[in-house]
Amino acid sequence: MSLHEYRESICIERQDYSFYALVMAAMRKADSGNAVKLREAWPAVWAELQARYNAPDGLLKGEA
Repeated sequence: MSLHEYRESICIERQDYSFYALVMAAMRKADSGNAVKLREAWPAVWAELQARYNAPDGLLKGEA
């Protein structure tokens, strides 16, 4: 990690994003190796991200 990345993390934290939104964002940005680690750590989040990615406007069945 660099000083630049540390300072970026401060800016991101100040936006007050939810934890799972940050995990999903990390999954979207991850390289192959890190994606595997994230998927293993949060399999349900990975599954929901994939389902929403493939659903029109991210809406799952029964959501309006």
